Amino acid sequence: MLTKKQFDILVYLTEHMTEKSQREIANGVKMSLGTVNKIMAELKSLGYVSNSCITAKGVDILENYRVKRAVIIAAGFGSRLVPITLNTPKPLIRVKGKKIIYSLLDAVINAGIDDIYIVRGYLGEQFDQLLHKYPMLKFIENPIYNETNNISSAVCASHLLKNAYMLEADLLIYNPKLITKYQYSSNFLAVPVEKTNDWCVYTENGRIVKMTVGGTNCYRLFGVSYWTEQDGAKLAYHINDVYQSPGGKERYWDQVALKYYKDEYSISVRECTFNDIVEIDTFNELKALDKTYAI
Repeated sequence: MLTKKQFDILVYLTEHMTEKSQREIANGVKMSLGTVNKIMAELKSLGYVSNSCITAKGVDILENYRVKRAVIIAAGFGSRLVPITLNTPKPLIRVKGKKIIYSLLDAVINAGIDDIYIVRGYLGEQFDQLLHKYPMLKFIENPIYNETNNISSAVCASHLLKNAYMLEADLLIYNPKLITKYQYSSNFLAVPVEKTNDWCVYTENGRIVKMTVGGTNCYRLFGVSYWTEQDGAKLAYHINDVYQSPGGKERYWDQVALKYYKDEYSISVRECTFNDIVEIDTFNELKALDKTYAI
């Protein structure tokens, strides 16, 4: 298995197939030049790089970290976007002429992931229109989306969580590079903030240790996560366990690993900025993004 630094350098080399100087690599992976010199020597001794380029053996070892699929949760009603959602599911609303879900789907496909599932519920048949542009999509029906929180959608897709992204469909991704072909460990996308009223997490030694609604000097959470094979298998079991417990249907799926079973996971934060991604929760937020809704 690779160390995280070995992994980061190999991934960088897959994205820059021409020979790079070690200083260029250091700048690209945000490591010191001395660290890169050391790690490159290790990778060369393992046969994973040659002349500062990744070898076929290096590409092969990265296959152990390749994302296999993406699961998009898109079943909810979107009550805070009424009246727009009265006739249209939230992910299919247009922002500046493009459906919200397009940015997710395009980013996933651009990362080389074509095993894509959408969990649908409210006005689910409308998602069929996506097949014209994205014929590889597969749909999972959530018949009880209106009786539970989003944990029921995770239950419907729980058998698909190994080596998989879990994505909430109300996100606009401005930076498609947030979705990558390879992932080293289980993680959530989040923005470091001084204060937030939204869902947030706290970390210790790089590991998420606490999840709250509102906080200071924390990370504002976004609904983009990745689950390794081992963690995805555990998560499938734990999601079903929480769902079947008293009050379980009122939970949010991400509370399972970040709150109820947090001691059984080592989940990191993958940092981004508010320029990379935005979550559309309310009609006012939609109007702020697209002035045509304010007319």
